[in-house]
Amino acid sequence: MTTADDAVPTCLARPPLAGPGDNPAGCVAARGVDGRPAHAAALRFYWGPMDCGKSTMALQMNYNHSRQGRRGLVTTRIDRSLGPQVTTRIGLAHEAIEVTDSLDLRALVHDAWADGVRVDYLICDEASFYSVEHVEQMAELVDSYDVDVYAFGLATDFRSCLFPAAQRLFELADSVARIQVEVLCWCGREGLLNARVAGGRVVREGEQVVIGDTVDTGEVRYQVLCRRHHRAGDLGPG
Repeated sequence: MTTADDAVPTCLARPPLAGPGDNPAGCVAARGVDGRPAHAAALRFYWGPMDCGKSTMALQMNYNHSRQGRRGLVTTRIDRSLGPQVTTRIGLAHEAIEVTDSLDLRALVHDAWADGVRVDYLICDEASFYSVEHVEQMAELVDSYDVDVYAFGLATDFRSCLFPAAQRLFELADSVARIQVEVLCWCGREGLLNARVAGGRVVREGEQVVIGDTVDTGEVRYQVLCRRHHRAGDLGPG
């Protein structure tokens, strides 16, 4: 014999909310045919080279989910604006929570719940600059607390080596997708790799993360190149 409570388990850690539009009984999920909750959260990683629209897609994802009544938090680390916001090269921007080494993403969500704020998902922009521990926390939020996590970032650094956080996302994410907006090298081939440029030359040594921009006048800038010209250090005519 089963009871109503047996048939519909509550989500593991989301608090009951009684605000307008919220289910007064808390977050309740019906079981699917395999016994799992009908809504199973996922960790998804979207990656690509510079200029492919990662931050734009992150903001679009946040907009789409919030429009359907879901509530989420937007986080970032070392955004090009050097501020607590997600910015894009096409002019879009959104306030965000700055991720530091000491920030625990699980505590961030739990604190929001303690304040009566529902958190259905996280948007994690510039995820390649997060720590490996942050990625482990993302996975725990998905697996233990039914919070969707959408991570966006580069795969490789200026040397064409995987960022540690990106490598862990490749290993742990439920799905990994390369963003399909095509970025071109100066030669017309598909741009795959981000070259660091200083003094007009491609550099291959230095700190893994150095903030720069894409303007030619910057002391340090980045340029997307195809593999052939990244390996050759060829920035093209002019």
